[in-house]
Amino acid sequence: MHRSTLDRAVFRCTMDPTISVSTVVRPHEDPRRVTESVQALFPDWNPESVPDAQCFPNSKGEVELKGTSDSLDVVLKIVREQRVLDTALDAMAMSLVGESTAFSLSRQSALTGKVSFVLDGDPLGGTMEVVVEGRDLGLWLEQQTWHGGRDSIPRSTGDELAMTGEGYPSEWFDSKGRKTIERMD
Repeated sequence: MHRSTLDRAVFRCTMDPTISVSTVVRPHEDPRRVTESVQALFPDWNPESVPDAQCFPNSKGEVELKGTSDSLDVVLKIVREQRVLDTALDAMAMSLVGESTAFSLSRQSALTGKVSFVLDGDPLGGTMEVVVEGRDLGLWLEQQTWHGGRDSIPRSTGDELAMTGEGYPSEWFDSKGRKTIERMD
């Protein structure tokens, strides 16, 4: 059995990270719709408290909603369907330190059934902040985003093929069209 396959088989059963999700409801936003956007990706997420909707303009300030989720299953299902598993690995591992990582997802994309990682700025529709903590988290992220192409070109968190912090991809070809990455059998 290939080593990475063995690793996936061994750790899949033993690793259950904790997942915290938070988002900010701004004065002009409907708290119910904000909650729906987060629950589109984390169906079991129930924030500690949700403010009542108010007419805009109003004098209320921003309110942070916090809660936990048992899994990233919906997020991972969608990134598989979108065929962006390597992007997901890179984006989720960009802030990986020890047994914790954090990343942002677009709430607007979530409402349309898509996953969009937010690397910089504040997109229209807001973001949800996801913190994942657990033992051997880097390996767990690699396992959850594994696909058959990694048998030819192995990937790991923070490797030389990872996208840059600004979201630019690693180039597989130089400016003259020559391969910069060789198949790794």
